[in-house]
Amino acid sequence: MVSIPHVLSGISIILLVIYGIDVLVGGGGAGDGFLPFDAMTRGIAFGFPPIILSFIAFFMSKTPPFKGLGIMLIITGVLIIIGGAISISSSGESENTARMVGEGGSLIAIGAVIIGLGIIKIKKSKTSVS
Repeated sequence: MVSIPHVLSGISIILLVIYGIDVLVGGGGAGDGFLPFDAMTRGIAFGFPPIILSFIAFFMSKTPPFKGLGIMLIITGVLIIIGGAISISSSGESENTARMVGEGGSLIAIGAVIIGLGIIKIKKSKTSVS
């Protein structure tokens, strides 16, 4: 069954995949990928909304429990963690190393929280089936 939380989570995954592909294609530089954005604009447009949408999807889906939504939240969290790790690993080339490490660490923490929400959603779906 497709619901609004599933759609929101799907949009999150799609935005993160577009963001990741653009960074890979362009090497992370401003306007070097297929999106004509600098890194900050790309992050605000394609990185921040998936975080908000993931939380909205989790809290919208009180009943019935959705195992598929939990899996989608875990995928979103993993993609965010990968983005944070890439941000940290590329910080050695930047003059703003401390800021990049801080942002990457924050992304890893947020990704872990979203993974936790996905695990909670899966556990709740298993307990209601029993």
